[in-house]
Amino acid sequence: EETYMLAVTLDEWKKKLESPNREIIILHNPKLMVHYQPVAGSDDWGSAPTEQGRPRTVKRGVENISVDIHCGEPLQIDHLVFVVHGIGPACDLRFRSIVQCVNDFRSVSLNLLQTHFKKAQENQQIGRVEFLPVNWHSPLHSTGVDVDLQRITLPSINRLRHFTNDTILDVFFYNSPTYCQTIVDTVASEMNRIYTLFLQRNPDFKGGVSIAGHSLGSLILFDILTNQKDSLGDIDSEKDSLNIVMDQGDTPTLEEDLKKLQLSEFFDIFEKEKVDKEALALCTDRDLQEMGIPLGPRKKILNYFSTRKNATGINRPTLQPASGANIPKESEFCSSSNTRNGDYLDVGIGQVSVKYPRLIYKPEIFFAFGSPIGMFLTVRGLKRIDPNYRFPTCKGFFNIYHPFDPVAYRIEPMVVPGVEFEPMLIPHHKGRKRMHLELREGLTRMSMDLKNNLLGSLRMAWKSFTRAPYPALQVSEAAEETEAEPESTSEKPSDVNTEETSVAVKEEVLPINVGMLNGGQRIDYVLQEKPIESFNEYLFALQSHLCYWESEDTVLLVLKEIYQTQGIFLDQPLQ
Repeated sequence: EETYMLAVTLDEWKKKLESPNREIIILHNPKLMVHYQPVAGSDDWGSAPTEQGRPRTVKRGVENISVDIHCGEPLQIDHLVFVVHGIGPACDLRFRSIVQCVNDFRSVSLNLLQTHFKKAQENQQIGRVEFLPVNWHSPLHSTGVDVDLQRITLPSINRLRHFTNDTILDVFFYNSPTYCQTIVDTVASEMNRIYTLFLQRNPDFKGGVSIAGHSLGSLILFDILTNQKDSLGDIDSEKDSLNIVMDQGDTPTLEEDLKKLQLSEFFDIFEKEKVDKEALALCTDRDLQEMGIPLGPRKKILNYFSTRKNATGINRPTLQPASGANIPKESEFCSSSNTRNGDYLDVGIGQVSVKYPRLIYKPEIFFAFGSPIGMFLTVRGLKRIDPNYRFPTCKGFFNIYHPFDPVAYRIEPMVVPGVEFEPMLIPHHKGRKRMHLELREGLTRMSMDLKNNLLGSLRMAWKSFTRAPYPALQVSEAAEETEAEPESTSEKPSDVNTEETSVAVKEEVLPINVGMLNGGQRIDYVLQEKPIESFNEYLFALQSHLCYWESEDTVLLVLKEIYQTQGIFLDQPLQ
Protein backbone atom coordinates (compact mmCIF):
# COMPACT_ATOMS: atom_id res chain seq x y z
CA GLU A 1 0.00 0.00 0.00
CA GLU A 2 2.87 2.39 0.78
CA THR A 3 4.51 1.62 -2.57
CA TYR A 4 1.19 2.05 -4.39
CA MET A 5 0.53 5.42 -2.70
CA LEU A 6 4.03 6.58 -3.58
CA ALA A 7 3.57 5.49 -7.19
CA VAL A 8 0.21 7.28 -7.50
CA THR A 9 1.52 10.45 -5.84
CA LEU A 10 4.65 10.72 -7.96
CA ASP A 11 3.09 9.07 -11.03
CA GLU A 12 6.09 6.74 -11.21
CA TRP A 13 5.19 3.19 -12.18
CA LYS A 14 7.02 -0.03 -13.11
CA LYS A 15 7.90 -0.28 -9.44
CA LYS A 16 9.26 -3.60 -8.16
CA LEU A 17 8.42 -4.67 -4.60
CA GLU A 18 10.21 -7.69 -3.08
CA SER A 19 9.07 -9.35 0.15
CA PRO A 20 11.41 -11.08 2.64
CA ASN A 21 10.41 -14.53 1.36
CA ARG A 22 11.45 -13.54 -2.20
CA GLU A 23 7.96 -12.95 -3.57
CA ILE A 24 7.93 -10.13 -6.13
CA ILE A 25 5.10 -7.69 -6.93
CA ILE A 26 5.46 -5.34 -9.92
CA LEU A 27 3.19 -2.29 -10.16
CA HIS A 28 2.85 -1.51 -13.89
CA ASN A 29 -0.06 0.97 -13.59
CA PRO A 30 -3.10 1.48 -11.30
CA LYS A 31 -5.02 -1.31 -13.07
CA LEU A 32 -2.22 -3.78 -13.71
CA MET A 33 -0.24 -5.22 -10.82
CA VAL A 34 1.28 -8.70 -10.89
CA HIS A 35 2.54 -11.05 -8.20
CA TYR A 36 5.39 -13.51 -8.95
CA GLN A 37 6.00 -16.57 -6.77
CA PRO A 38 9.60 -17.12 -5.58
CA VAL A 39 11.70 -19.10 -8.04
CA ALA A 40 13.47 -21.41 -5.62
CA GLY A 41 16.04 -24.04 -6.34
CA SER A 42 15.61 -27.63 -5.31
CA ASP A 43 15.31 -28.43 -1.63
CA ASP A 44 16.83 -31.36 0.28
CA TRP A 45 14.53 -33.75 -1.54
CA GLY A 46 15.25 -32.36 -5.00
CA SER A 47 11.69 -31.14 -5.54
CA ALA A 48 10.89 -27.72 -6.96
CA PRO A 49 7.82 -25.56 -6.22
CA THR A 50 4.90 -26.18 -8.54
CA GLU A 51 3.86 -22.57 -9.05
CA GLN A 52 6.68 -20.70 -10.74
CA GLY A 53 5.71 -19.60 -14.21
CA ARG A 54 2.56 -17.52 -14.56
CA PRO A 55 2.16 -14.50 -12.28
CA ARG A 56 -0.99 -13.75 -10.33
CA THR A 57 -2.99 -10.56 -10.70
CA VAL A 58 -3.09 -8.28 -7.66
CA LYS A 59 -6.32 -6.38 -6.89
CA ARG A 60 -6.89 -3.61 -4.38
CA GLY A 61 -10.06 -3.80 -2.30
CA VAL A 62 -12.60 -6.62 -2.21
CA GLU A 63 -14.81 -5.71 -5.19
CA ASN A 64 -15.18 -8.24 -8.00
CA ILE A 65 -13.37 -10.98 -6.08
CA SER A 66 -15.10 -14.35 -6.32
CA VAL A 67 -13.50 -15.77 -3.18
CA ASP A 68 -15.57 -16.45 -0.07
CA ILE A 69 -13.94 -14.69 2.85
CA HIS A 70 -14.10 -16.80 6.00
CA CYS A 71 -16.19 -15.21 8.73
CA GLY A 72 -13.74 -16.35 11.43
CA GLU A 73 -13.90 -18.69 14.41
CA PRO A 74 -16.30 -18.40 17.36
CA LEU A 75 -14.76 -16.29 20.11
CA GLN A 76 -15.93 -18.57 22.91
CA ILE A 77 -13.45 -21.39 23.63
CA ASP A 78 -14.95 -24.34 25.50
CA HIS A 79 -11.97 -26.68 25.68
CA LEU A 80 -8.25 -26.66 24.97
CA VAL A 81 -6.41 -29.57 23.33
CA PHE A 82 -2.62 -29.82 23.02
CA VAL A 83 -1.47 -31.91 20.05
CA VAL A 84 1.98 -33.57 20.11
CA HIS A 85 3.51 -34.86 16.86
CA GLY A 86 5.37 -38.09 16.15
CA ILE A 87 8.76 -38.75 14.57
CA GLY A 88 10.31 -36.33 12.11
CA PRO A 89 9.55 -32.71 11.19
CA ALA A 90 6.79 -33.64 8.70
CA CYS A 91 3.39 -34.92 9.80
CA ASP A 92 1.70 -35.93 6.55
CA LEU A 93 2.42 -37.04 2.97
CA ARG A 94 2.66 -33.41 1.85
CA PHE A 95 5.62 -32.91 4.23
CA ARG A 96 3.71 -30.31 6.24
CA SER A 97 4.63 -29.33 9.78
CA ILE A 98 2.61 -30.01 12.92
CA VAL A 99 1.31 -26.41 12.83
CA GLN A 100 -0.24 -26.82 9.37
CA CYS A 101 -1.70 -30.25 10.20
CA VAL A 102 -3.28 -28.96 13.41
CA ASN A 103 -4.76 -26.09 11.37
CA ASP A 104 -6.49 -28.77 9.26
CA PHE A 105 -7.70 -30.54 12.40
CA ARG A 106 -9.10 -27.25 13.71
CA SER A 107 -10.92 -26.37 10.48
CA VAL A 108 -12.46 -29.87 10.24
CA SER A 109 -13.69 -29.53 13.84
CA LEU A 110 -15.32 -26.14 13.07
CA ASN A 111 -17.20 -27.66 10.12
CA LEU A 112 -18.37 -30.62 12.21
CA LEU A 113 -19.56 -28.34 15.02
CA GLN A 114 -21.80 -26.55 12.50
CA THR A 115 -23.25 -29.80 11.14
CA HIS A 116 -23.41 -32.08 14.20
CA PHE A 117 -23.81 -29.63 17.11
CA LYS A 118 -26.11 -27.19 15.36
CA LYS A 119 -28.74 -27.04 18.15
CA ALA A 120 -26.11 -26.37 20.82
CA GLN A 121 -24.58 -23.63 18.64
CA GLU A 122 -27.96 -22.01 18.00
CA ASN A 123 -28.68 -22.03 21.74
CA GLN A 124 -25.22 -20.52 22.29
CA GLN A 125 -24.27 -23.42 24.56
CA ILE A 126 -20.97 -24.01 22.79
CA GLY A 127 -18.31 -22.05 20.95
CA ARG A 128 -15.39 -24.14 19.73
CA VAL A 129 -12.55 -26.40 20.77
CA GLU A 130 -9.07 -24.91 20.40
CA PHE A 131 -6.29 -27.22 19.16
CA LEU A 132 -2.71 -26.04 19.76
CA PRO A 133 0.43 -27.77 18.36
CA VAL A 134 3.39 -28.80 20.52
CA ASN A 135 6.70 -29.17 18.67
CA TRP A 136 9.55 -31.16 20.25
CA HIS A 137 11.49 -32.16 17.11
CA SER A 138 13.16 -28.78 16.55
CA PRO A 139 14.50 -28.35 20.13
CA LEU A 140 15.79 -31.94 20.09
CA HIS A 141 17.71 -31.50 16.85
CA SER A 142 19.04 -28.09 17.88
CA THR A 143 21.08 -29.71 20.68
CA GLY A 144 24.00 -30.27 18.28
CA VAL A 145 23.30 -33.96 17.83
CA ASP A 146 22.75 -33.49 14.07
CA VAL A 147 26.33 -32.22 13.67
CA ASP A 148 27.64 -35.22 15.60
CA LEU A 149 25.58 -37.58 13.46
CA GLN A 150 26.72 -35.93 10.23
CA ARG A 151 30.36 -36.69 11.08
CA ILE A 152 29.66 -40.43 11.23
CA THR A 153 27.07 -40.65 8.43
CA LEU A 154 28.24 -42.33 5.22
CA PRO A 155 28.26 -40.15 2.09
CA SER A 156 26.35 -42.68 -0.07
CA ILE A 157 22.55 -42.57 -0.59
CA ASN A 158 22.60 -39.11 0.97
CA ARG A 159 18.87 -38.36 0.88
CA LEU A 160 17.89 -41.65 2.50
CA ARG A 161 20.48 -41.21 5.25
CA HIS A 162 19.31 -37.63 5.84
CA PHE A 163 15.74 -38.91 6.13
CA THR A 164 16.84 -41.62 8.60
CA ASN A 165 18.81 -39.16 10.77
CA ASP A 166 15.99 -36.62 10.77
CA THR A 167 13.05 -38.96 11.24
CA ILE A 168 13.52 -42.61 12.20
CA LEU A 169 16.28 -41.92 14.73
CA ASP A 170 13.76 -40.01 16.88
CA VAL A 171 12.59 -43.42 18.15
CA PHE A 172 16.14 -44.25 19.28
CA PHE A 173 16.57 -40.78 20.80
CA TYR A 174 13.53 -41.47 22.95
CA ASN A 175 15.12 -44.70 24.21
CA SER A 176 18.32 -42.83 25.17
CA PRO A 177 18.33 -41.47 28.76
CA THR A 178 20.01 -38.21 27.68
CA TYR A 179 17.73 -37.32 24.79
CA CYS A 180 14.62 -38.84 26.37
CA GLN A 181 15.07 -36.29 29.16
CA THR A 182 15.34 -33.54 26.55
CA ILE A 183 12.16 -34.73 24.78
CA VAL A 184 9.95 -35.05 27.89
CA ASP A 185 11.25 -31.73 29.25
CA THR A 186 10.48 -30.02 25.93
CA VAL A 187 6.97 -31.48 25.62
CA ALA A 188 5.99 -30.72 29.23
CA SER A 189 7.57 -27.25 29.31
CA GLU A 190 5.93 -26.30 25.99
CA MET A 191 2.50 -27.46 27.18
CA ASN A 192 2.96 -25.59 30.48
CA ARG A 193 4.25 -22.47 28.71
CA ILE A 194 1.49 -22.40 26.10
CA TYR A 195 -1.16 -23.08 28.76
CA THR A 196 0.08 -20.18 30.88
CA LEU A 197 0.22 -17.90 27.84
CA PHE A 198 -3.25 -19.03 26.80
CA LEU A 199 -4.68 -18.14 30.23
CA GLN A 200 -3.03 -14.72 30.03
CA ARG A 201 -4.60 -14.04 26.64
CA ASN A 202 -7.97 -15.64 27.53
CA PRO A 203 -8.58 -14.64 31.17
CA ASP A 204 -12.26 -15.69 30.92
CA PHE A 205 -11.43 -19.29 29.93
CA LYS A 206 -13.11 -21.74 32.29
CA GLY A 207 -12.93 -24.90 30.17
CA GLY A 208 -10.93 -28.07 30.62
CA VAL A 209 -7.74 -29.27 28.93
CA SER A 210 -7.13 -32.48 26.99
CA ILE A 211 -4.06 -33.78 25.20
CA ALA A 212 -3.60 -35.69 21.95
CA GLY A 213 -0.55 -37.43 20.55
CA HIS A 214 0.22 -38.91 17.15
CA SER A 215 2.52 -41.93 16.79
CA LEU A 216 5.58 -41.52 19.06
CA GLY A 217 4.01 -38.35 20.49
CA SER A 218 1.31 -40.49 22.11
CA LEU A 219 3.96 -42.65 23.81
CA ILE A 220 5.69 -39.53 25.17
CA LEU A 221 2.39 -38.31 26.61
CA PHE A 222 1.61 -41.78 28.00
CA ASP A 223 4.91 -41.84 29.91
CA ILE A 224 4.44 -38.28 31.18
CA LEU A 225 0.88 -39.03 32.35
CA THR A 226 1.98 -42.29 34.00
CA ASN A 227 4.56 -40.41 36.05
CA GLN A 228 2.36 -37.55 37.26
CA LYS A 229 1.45 -37.05 40.91
CA ASP A 230 -2.20 -37.22 41.92
CA SER A 231 -2.11 -34.22 44.26
CA LEU A 232 -0.91 -31.14 42.40
CA GLY A 233 -0.39 -29.23 45.64
CA ASP A 234 0.02 -25.50 45.12
CA ILE A 235 -1.03 -25.60 41.46
CA ASP A 236 -2.23 -21.99 41.49
CA SER A 237 1.23 -20.69 42.25
CA GLU A 238 2.70 -23.00 39.61
CA LYS A 239 0.48 -21.49 36.90
CA ASP A 240 2.39 -18.22 37.20
CA SER A 241 5.70 -19.92 36.47
CA LEU A 242 6.76 -20.54 32.88
CA ASN A 243 9.39 -23.06 33.94
CA ILE A 244 8.80 -26.79 34.31
CA VAL A 245 8.09 -27.90 37.83
CA MET A 246 10.39 -30.86 38.35
CA ASP A 247 9.14 -33.58 40.66
CA GLN A 248 12.15 -33.75 42.95
CA GLY A 249 10.52 -33.94 46.40
CA ASP A 250 12.62 -32.19 49.06
CA THR A 251 15.79 -32.01 46.97
CA PRO A 252 18.15 -29.24 48.22
CA THR A 253 18.86 -26.33 45.90
CA LEU A 254 22.25 -25.61 44.32
CA GLU A 255 22.86 -22.79 46.81
CA GLU A 256 22.23 -25.17 49.73
CA ASP A 257 24.56 -27.78 48.21
CA LEU A 258 27.35 -25.22 47.80
CA LYS A 259 26.77 -24.00 51.35
CA LYS A 260 27.14 -27.58 52.56
CA LEU A 261 30.48 -27.80 50.71
CA GLN A 262 31.53 -24.37 52.12
CA LEU A 263 31.75 -23.00 48.58
CA SER A 264 28.97 -20.38 48.73
CA GLU A 265 31.24 -17.70 47.21
CA PHE A 266 31.06 -19.47 43.82
CA PHE A 267 27.24 -19.40 43.64
CA ASP A 268 27.29 -16.00 41.88
CA ILE A 269 29.51 -17.45 39.13
CA PHE A 270 27.08 -20.32 38.50
CA GLU A 271 24.13 -17.94 38.59
CA LYS A 272 25.81 -15.66 36.05
CA GLU A 273 26.47 -18.64 33.73
CA LYS A 274 22.86 -19.85 34.30
CA VAL A 275 24.11 -23.19 35.60
CA ASP A 276 21.60 -25.09 37.73
CA LYS A 277 22.04 -28.45 39.50
CA GLU A 278 21.33 -30.51 36.40
CA ALA A 279 23.71 -28.49 34.24
CA LEU A 280 26.38 -28.67 36.96
CA ALA A 281 26.04 -32.45 37.08
CA LEU A 282 26.92 -32.49 33.36
CA CYS A 283 29.93 -30.14 33.69
CA THR A 284 33.45 -31.48 33.29
CA ASP A 285 36.61 -30.34 35.07
CA ARG A 286 37.53 -28.23 32.03
CA ASP A 287 34.13 -26.49 32.05
CA LEU A 288 34.56 -25.50 35.70
CA GLN A 289 38.11 -24.34 35.00
CA GLU A 290 36.87 -22.07 32.20
CA MET A 291 34.36 -20.55 34.64
CA GLY A 292 37.27 -19.58 36.88
CA ILE A 293 36.74 -22.17 39.65
CA PRO A 294 40.07 -23.10 41.38
CA LEU A 295 41.35 -26.70 41.42
CA GLY A 296 40.36 -27.56 45.03
CA PRO A 297 36.71 -26.43 44.79
CA ARG A 298 36.49 -28.07 41.35
CA LYS A 299 37.40 -31.47 42.75
CA LYS A 300 34.97 -31.05 45.68
CA ILE A 301 32.08 -30.16 43.36
CA LEU A 302 32.79 -32.94 40.86
CA ASN A 303 33.14 -35.56 43.60
CA TYR A 304 29.95 -34.40 45.36
CA PHE A 305 27.78 -34.42 42.25
CA SER A 306 29.14 -37.74 40.95
CA THR A 307 28.27 -39.46 44.24
CA ARG A 308 24.84 -37.79 44.29
CA LYS A 309 24.26 -38.94 40.72
CA ASN A 310 24.87 -42.57 41.65
CA ALA A 311 22.89 -42.30 44.88
CA THR A 312 19.72 -41.03 43.20
CA GLY A 313 19.86 -43.85 40.69
CA ILE A 314 20.26 -41.80 37.51
CA ASN A 315 22.50 -44.42 35.99
CA ARG A 316 20.85 -47.47 37.50
CA PRO A 317 19.63 -50.22 35.14
CA THR A 318 15.86 -50.24 34.89
CA LEU A 319 15.43 -53.73 33.44
CA GLN A 320 15.93 -56.54 35.93
CA PRO A 321 16.51 -60.23 35.17
CA ALA A 322 13.25 -62.03 34.48
CA SER A 323 13.36 -64.35 37.48
CA GLY A 324 10.27 -66.04 38.91
CA ALA A 325 10.20 -63.75 41.94
CA ASN A 326 10.08 -60.63 39.79
CA ILE A 327 7.37 -61.74 37.36
CA PRO A 328 4.34 -60.31 39.23
CA LYS A 329 6.04 -56.94 39.65
CA GLU A 330 7.42 -56.79 36.11
CA SER A 331 4.28 -58.05 34.43
CA GLU A 332 1.74 -55.58 35.79
CA PHE A 333 1.33 -51.87 36.28
CA CYS A 334 1.88 -51.16 39.92
CA SER A 335 -0.30 -48.71 41.77
CA SER A 336 0.72 -45.08 41.95
CA SER A 337 1.82 -45.54 45.58
CA ASN A 338 4.89 -47.55 44.53
CA THR A 339 7.86 -45.21 44.31
CA ARG A 340 11.54 -45.81 43.94
CA ASN A 341 13.98 -43.56 45.84
CA GLY A 342 11.20 -40.98 46.17
CA ASP A 343 11.92 -39.54 42.72
CA TYR A 344 10.69 -42.11 40.21
CA LEU A 345 7.36 -43.81 39.80
CA ASP A 346 7.95 -47.54 39.60
CA VAL A 347 5.43 -48.83 37.09
CA GLY A 348 7.58 -51.75 36.02
CA ILE A 349 7.61 -50.79 32.34
CA GLY A 350 11.36 -50.78 31.76
CA GLN A 351 11.51 -47.17 30.59
CA VAL A 352 14.84 -45.35 30.65
CA SER A 353 15.46 -43.51 33.90
CA VAL A 354 14.50 -39.86 33.55
CA LYS A 355 12.90 -37.25 35.79
CA TYR A 356 9.40 -36.63 34.54
CA PRO A 357 8.21 -33.01 34.72
CA ARG A 358 4.87 -32.13 36.26
CA LEU A 359 2.06 -30.61 34.21
CA ILE A 360 0.43 -27.57 35.82
CA TYR A 361 -3.08 -28.84 35.00
CA LYS A 362 -5.02 -32.10 35.06
CA PRO A 363 -5.88 -33.29 31.52
CA GLU A 364 -9.43 -34.59 31.18
CA ILE A 365 -8.90 -36.93 28.20
CA PHE A 366 -5.86 -38.36 26.43
CA PHE A 367 -6.37 -39.16 22.73
CA ALA A 368 -3.78 -41.36 20.99
CA PHE A 369 -3.77 -41.43 17.15
CA GLY A 370 -1.98 -44.30 15.39
CA SER A 371 -0.22 -45.15 18.62
CA PRO A 372 2.53 -47.74 19.26
CA ILE A 373 2.00 -47.59 23.05
CA GLY A 374 0.94 -51.26 23.29
CA MET A 375 4.00 -52.42 21.36
CA PHE A 376 6.45 -50.33 23.42
CA LEU A 377 4.95 -51.54 26.71
CA THR A 378 5.25 -55.15 25.53
CA VAL A 379 8.86 -54.66 24.37
CA ARG A 380 9.68 -53.09 27.74
CA GLY A 381 8.60 -56.34 29.39
CA LEU A 382 5.05 -55.48 30.43
CA LYS A 383 2.83 -58.54 30.01
CA ARG A 384 -0.45 -57.04 31.18
CA ILE A 385 -1.97 -53.84 32.57
CA ASP A 386 -3.69 -54.07 35.92
CA PRO A 387 -7.46 -53.54 35.29
CA ASN A 388 -7.56 -51.17 38.28
CA TYR A 389 -4.74 -49.01 36.92
CA ARG A 390 -5.58 -45.46 35.82
CA PHE A 391 -3.55 -42.32 35.11
CA PRO A 392 -2.97 -40.33 38.31
CA THR A 393 -4.26 -37.06 36.83
CA CYS A 394 -6.20 -38.01 33.66
CA LYS A 395 -9.60 -39.71 33.59
CA GLY A 396 -10.03 -40.66 29.94
CA PHE A 397 -7.90 -42.51 27.37
CA PHE A 398 -8.89 -43.26 23.76
CA ASN A 399 -6.66 -45.30 21.46
CA ILE A 400 -7.81 -44.34 17.92
CA TYR A 401 -6.32 -46.02 14.86
CA HIS A 402 -6.85 -46.87 11.20
CA PRO A 403 -7.12 -50.64 10.52
CA PHE A 404 -4.21 -50.52 8.02
CA ASP A 405 -1.92 -48.31 10.15
CA PRO A 406 1.42 -50.20 10.41
CA VAL A 407 2.47 -48.31 13.56
CA ALA A 408 -0.76 -48.70 15.57
CA TYR A 409 -1.28 -51.36 18.25
CA ARG A 410 -4.18 -52.22 20.56
CA ILE A 411 -4.30 -51.63 24.33
CA GLU A 412 -7.35 -53.61 25.52
CA PRO A 413 -5.84 -57.12 25.03
CA MET A 414 -3.17 -56.11 27.58
CA VAL A 415 -5.90 -55.36 30.13
CA VAL A 416 -8.01 -58.45 29.35
CA PRO A 417 -5.51 -60.95 27.88
CA GLY A 418 -7.76 -64.01 28.07
CA VAL A 419 -10.71 -62.64 26.07
CA GLU A 420 -10.86 -62.04 22.34
CA PHE A 421 -13.11 -59.18 21.25
CA GLU A 422 -13.19 -56.60 18.50
CA PRO A 423 -12.35 -52.91 19.01
CA MET A 424 -15.12 -50.33 18.93
CA LEU A 425 -15.98 -49.30 15.37
CA ILE A 426 -15.97 -45.51 14.97
CA PRO A 427 -19.20 -44.43 13.24
CA HIS A 428 -19.02 -42.67 9.90
CA HIS A 429 -19.57 -38.93 10.36
CA LYS A 430 -22.57 -39.10 8.01
CA GLY A 431 -24.28 -41.44 10.44
CA ARG A 432 -23.98 -44.86 8.86
CA LYS A 433 -21.51 -47.64 8.20
CA ARG A 434 -19.57 -47.32 4.96
CA MET A 435 -21.37 -49.10 2.10
CA HIS A 436 -18.59 -51.54 1.23
CA LEU A 437 -18.33 -52.67 4.89
CA GLU A 438 -22.08 -53.30 5.02
CA LEU A 439 -21.83 -55.24 1.74
CA ARG A 440 -18.93 -57.31 3.04
CA GLU A 441 -20.78 -58.15 6.26
CA GLY A 442 -23.92 -58.99 4.28
CA LEU A 443 -21.97 -61.38 2.04
CA THR A 444 -20.35 -62.98 5.10
CA ARG A 445 -23.74 -63.51 6.74
CA MET A 446 -25.19 -64.87 3.49
CA SER A 447 -22.34 -67.36 3.05
CA MET A 448 -22.78 -68.51 6.67
CA ASP A 449 -26.52 -69.03 6.10
CA LEU A 450 -25.87 -70.96 2.89
CA LYS A 451 -23.31 -73.14 4.61
CA ASN A 452 -25.63 -73.88 7.54
CA ASN A 453 -28.60 -74.67 5.27
CA LEU A 454 -26.46 -76.91 3.05
CA LEU A 455 -25.12 -78.81 6.07
CA GLY A 456 -28.66 -79.16 7.42
CA SER A 457 -30.02 -80.59 4.15
CA LEU A 458 -27.08 -83.02 3.85
CA ARG A 459 -27.65 -84.16 7.43
CA MET A 460 -31.36 -84.76 6.69
CA ALA A 461 -30.55 -86.73 3.52
CA TRP A 462 -28.01 -88.88 5.35
CA LYS A 463 -30.41 -89.70 8.22
CA SER A 464 -33.28 -90.61 5.87
CA PHE A 465 -30.87 -92.79 3.87
CA THR A 466 -29.68 -94.66 6.97
CA ARG A 467 -33.28 -95.26 8.22
CA ALA A 468 -34.55 -96.81 4.92
CA PRO A 469 -34.03 -100.57 5.75
CA TYR A 470 -36.14 -100.43 8.98
CA PRO A 471 -39.00 -103.09 9.28
CA ALA A 472 -42.36 -102.23 7.67
CA LEU A 473 -44.19 -102.47 11.02
CA GLN A 474 -42.29 -99.40 12.22
CA VAL A 475 -43.14 -97.30 9.19
CA SER A 476 -45.66 -95.18 11.03
CA GLU A 477 -43.23 -94.62 13.92
CA ALA A 478 -40.39 -93.95 11.49
CA ALA A 479 -42.60 -91.54 9.60
CA GLU A 480 -43.39 -89.73 12.82
CA GLU A 481 -39.72 -89.62 13.69
CA THR A 482 -38.74 -88.45 10.25
CA GLU A 483 -41.43 -85.81 10.45
CA ALA A 484 -40.19 -84.69 13.81
CA GLU A 485 -36.49 -84.98 13.04
CA PRO A 486 -36.40 -82.81 9.94
CA GLU A 487 -37.78 -80.06 12.11
CA SER A 488 -35.20 -80.69 14.78
CA THR A 489 -32.36 -81.10 12.30
CA SER A 490 -33.42 -78.09 10.33
CA GLU A 491 -33.68 -76.20 13.58
CA LYS A 492 -30.21 -77.20 14.69
CA PRO A 493 -28.40 -74.92 12.24
CA SER A 494 -30.81 -72.12 13.06
CA ASP A 495 -30.17 -72.82 16.75
CA VAL A 496 -26.48 -72.45 16.10
CA ASN A 497 -27.26 -69.33 14.17
CA THR A 498 -29.41 -67.88 16.92
CA GLU A 499 -26.77 -68.76 19.46
CA GLU A 500 -24.12 -67.04 17.38
CA THR A 501 -26.28 -64.00 16.81
CA SER A 502 -27.31 -63.88 20.46
CA VAL A 503 -23.64 -64.01 21.46
CA ALA A 504 -22.90 -61.24 18.97
CA VAL A 505 -25.80 -59.21 20.32
CA LYS A 506 -24.59 -59.84 23.85
CA GLU A 507 -21.13 -58.67 22.88
CA GLU A 508 -22.61 -55.50 21.44
CA VAL A 509 -25.11 -54.85 24.21
CA LEU A 510 -23.26 -55.99 27.31
CA PRO A 511 -20.28 -53.75 28.14
CA ILE A 512 -16.91 -55.48 28.16
CA ASN A 513 -14.90 -54.77 31.29
CA VAL A 514 -11.61 -53.33 30.04
CA GLY A 515 -10.43 -51.88 33.31
CA MET A 516 -10.32 -48.32 34.62
CA LEU A 517 -7.76 -46.82 32.22
CA ASN A 518 -10.62 -45.01 30.46
CA GLY A 519 -12.93 -44.81 33.47
CA GLY A 520 -14.50 -48.20 32.66
CA GLN A 521 -15.26 -47.30 29.02
CA ARG A 522 -13.78 -48.99 25.96
CA ILE A 523 -10.26 -47.90 24.98
CA ASP A 524 -9.58 -49.14 21.41
CA TYR A 525 -11.47 -47.40 18.59
CA VAL A 526 -10.93 -48.33 14.93
CA LEU A 527 -11.75 -46.17 11.92
CA GLN A 528 -13.62 -47.50 8.89
CA GLU A 529 -11.38 -47.73 5.86
CA LYS A 530 -12.45 -46.07 2.62
CA PRO A 531 -13.62 -48.27 -0.28
CA ILE A 532 -10.49 -47.54 -2.34
CA GLU A 533 -8.25 -48.45 0.63
CA SER A 534 -9.82 -51.90 0.97
CA PHE A 535 -8.53 -52.90 -2.49
CA ASN A 536 -4.90 -52.99 -1.34
CA GLU A 537 -4.00 -52.74 2.34
CA TYR A 538 -0.25 -52.46 1.71
CA LEU A 539 -0.58 -49.67 -0.82
CA PHE A 540 -2.36 -47.41 1.68
CA ALA A 541 -0.38 -48.41 4.78
CA LEU A 542 1.77 -45.25 5.03
CA GLN A 543 -1.15 -43.02 4.13
CA SER A 544 -3.21 -44.72 6.85
CA HIS A 545 -0.66 -43.69 9.49
CA LEU A 546 -0.92 -40.05 8.43
CA CYS A 547 -4.67 -39.86 7.78
CA TYR A 548 -5.87 -38.60 11.16
CA TRP A 549 -5.37 -34.86 10.57
CA GLU A 550 -8.12 -34.67 7.93
CA SER A 551 -10.32 -37.52 9.17
CA GLU A 552 -13.83 -36.26 9.98
CA ASP A 553 -14.59 -39.49 11.87
CA THR A 554 -11.57 -38.99 14.16
CA VAL A 555 -12.33 -35.32 14.83
CA LEU A 556 -16.01 -36.08 15.49
CA LEU A 557 -15.12 -38.73 18.09
CA VAL A 558 -12.80 -36.23 19.81
CA LEU A 559 -15.50 -33.52 19.84
CA LYS A 560 -18.18 -35.96 21.01
CA GLU A 561 -16.12 -37.17 23.98
CA ILE A 562 -15.00 -33.65 24.94
CA TYR A 563 -18.51 -32.17 24.87
CA GLN A 564 -19.97 -35.18 26.70
CA THR A 565 -17.93 -34.10 29.74
CA GLN A 566 -19.91 -30.82 29.60
CA GLY A 567 -23.28 -32.55 29.19
CA ILE A 568 -23.63 -31.60 25.50
CA PHE A 569 -24.43 -34.32 22.96
CA LEU A 570 -24.67 -34.73 19.18
CA ASP A 571 -27.88 -33.57 17.46
CA GLN A 572 -28.47 -37.15 16.25
CA PRO A 573 -26.63 -40.14 17.76
CA LEU A 574 -24.51 -41.87 15.12
CA GLN A 575 -25.13 -45.54 14.38
